Amino acid sequence: MTEPKRLIPALDGFYTLAIPFSWLLVRCSAGLILAVHGWGKIGRPRGPNELLQRLPDLASIGAEITFLLMIIEFVGGICITLGLFTRFFASAAAVLMAVLTFYIFWGNGFSWTARGYEFTLMWGAILFAIALRGGGPFSLDRKIGREL
Repeated sequence: MTEPKRLIPALDGFYTLAIPFSWLLVRCSAGLILAVHGWGKIGRPRGPNELLQRLPDLASIGAEITFLLMIIEFVGGICITLGLFTRFFASAAAVLMAVLTFYIFWGNGFSWTARGYEFTLMWGAILFAIALRGGGPFSLDRKIGREL
């Protein structure tokens, strides 16, 4: 499969240089946002219990599952950023987003402003794409020579 012809051929040099970094940008953006989001939950003084009190929607899945989800967000986000065990953690985080989308937020409708599933669905799709593609050329998985 080849790249389509560019609208402005004068930019061919830029695209040739930039395209290999595009997946790094997607992976690092998703991983860092996920890690910061997870740390915001883990860093609370009372951990998952405080989160469960603040977000009663999550109480239905229990403190143990909520703690597991927080670890997937934080550790998984760091690993996705580094490109280490990328497929595993992106898959786990995509499943996490599916749980949040269909079990927690679905009943609120689409719009995130109404606590709907808009962003969890989008992040789930992005994480699923990362799981399918892997870490890419600039990842620790590629440096090690094995992807999990």
